[in-house]
Amino acid sequence: MARWSPLVLVVGLLAAVGLYGSTAAVAAAPLTVAQAIATQNGSSATVRGYVVGQPTATTTVIRSGYPNDYALALADSASTTSTSNMVYVQIPSAFRTSWGLRTNPSLLGKQIDVTGSLSAYFSHAGLTSPTAFALAGTTPTTSTTAPPTTSAPPANCIAYYATACDKQGAALKSALNSIIRNQTKLSYDQVWEALKATDQDPANSNNVILLYSGRSQAKSTNGGGANDWNREHVWAKSHGDFGTATGPGTDIHHLRPEDVSVNAARGNLDFDNGGSPVSEAPGSLADGDSFEPRASVKGDVARMIFYMAVRYEGNDGYVNLEMNNSVSNGSAPYMGKLSVLKQWSAGDPPDAFEKRRNDVIFNNYQKNRNPFIDHPEWVDFIWP
Repeated sequence: MARWSPLVLVVGLLAAVGLYGSTAAVAAAPLTVAQAIATQNGSSATVRGYVVGQPTATTTVIRSGYPNDYALALADSASTTSTSNMVYVQIPSAFRTSWGLRTNPSLLGKQIDVTGSLSAYFSHAGLTSPTAFALAGTTPTTSTTAPPTTSAPPANCIAYYATACDKQGAALKSALNSIIRNQTKLSYDQVWEALKATDQDPANSNNVILLYSGRSQAKSTNGGGANDWNREHVWAKSHGDFGTATGPGTDIHHLRPEDVSVNAARGNLDFDNGGSPVSEAPGSLADGDSFEPRASVKGDVARMIFYMAVRYEGNDGYVNLEMNNSVSNGSAPYMGKLSVLKQWSAGDPPDAFEKRRNDVIFNNYQKNRNPFIDHPEWVDFIWP
């Protein structure tokens, strides 16, 4: 007959009556959202809260129409509407297919546990770089068990954007500028041939797609005559007075084919919603101080403007271009309207045409990329 020591017998008896806790039973309880807000010191913690929406700016959380899977907001009550009582959670790429609200809108109102760093996100109390997500009280999904192929960071973030991937705000903008300003520069004459490749009609290799008009037109009809297409500067060249000089004036990340008369109608107008229909550009509107492109290229336009504001910082002999919320910028090196451009970018995410264009510019011409096509979430990281 086996003999047991008194200590073993006592422990066994305590376990039998539930008085000897397991490791799980004595593990630290998750923080409440209120506690997480009060403990923004960079330490690692698990926070339990209800999913109350997606943050898109420091004081803005939306509850429907989610533009992406990059963030969510937690609160101690599912009915909370005040952003000051929320913690903003960054969603790393490995977790987006399972925990992003665009893909999983039914998460709204669910109570979940998230483990990460108690650090500001969107300049707001946050939980960054999470390593585990779970419905409250269940076994967490960790970064090591998340799907590695469909949710892994894109290769161009690991390589091309390696020095920018962990940054936000001014630091991200500066890092991206350092990366993308190392470009091959074209002459204004070379732009003609480049646009024939970057904007080629996927359905007809002899044609280009005109940006605002949406018309497929023969590549050979470039020029200055009626119904020809010419080179549209999406960041109007008079906004900073850089003309067609090599650099911003010839950067094909913001130069697009457009009907001559439509190009003239847009002129140097800032971008905003509203106006009257533009002849030969269905869906586009214009008034005395602004231009609104057709719906399917609004995001394209916005991301070209974001690119220019990051690429040209005045640190390499070119003008410093910046965005503002005005539509009366004249010859100043500014372009608006930032708030509207952000809406356009969120509402019209990058499509196959825009992504291919980015690749062609990178591989065959300028050897640099538009970061906001590769990472649309960086718009809110820089301009919250």
